[in-house]
Amino acid sequence: LRDSRPLFISMTPENGGKVTIQCDDMETAAELVQHLAHDLGLRELESVANFPYEMSQFREVLMKVDEYNAIRLKLTAEMADSSNVVKTLVIKAEDARILGDMRQMKRMYSELYSLNNELIAEYRKRSNNHQALLAALKEVNHMIQKAARLRVGSAKTRVVNACRAAIKANNI
Repeated sequence: LRDSRPLFISMTPENGGKVTIQCDDMETAAELVQHLAHDLGLRELESVANFPYEMSQFREVLMKVDEYNAIRLKLTAEMADSSNVVKTLVIKAEDARILGDMRQMKRMYSELYSLNNELIAEYRKRSNNHQALLAALKEVNHMIQKAARLRVGSAKTRVVNACRAAIKANNI
């Protein structure tokens, strides 16, 4: 290969012919499978694949997705709590204004200003976390597509559905 990694292709006559592709790159193997299937006119092709390095990378990405989701839930809960405090501070400030207690009103608006700045900072954290979560989910989808491209036809569809079901059930 161009990156100097080994690639082995062998064929045996077992069960009408068995092709074995050995390489370290899942995308390269998938391209070979797709080209072979196309050139041989195969509409259905099952395969068995083993890419330990890619699977370990996949597990790491899934762990990041879980981590980002946990952070997202925590940040969302904190923002909900803060929004309740904002409502309370606005009501207290308006009550103080109606009662003519300018010192209390100024203190409430000062706390509201401070809390607003905190909410903006939390929003930035939440936005950054969301972007990281989206990137990790794109990586998960890319990995599922790479695994699916190792097959042709209904086997490809079954792999995509099985992968998504396993991820939903947290069964990797």
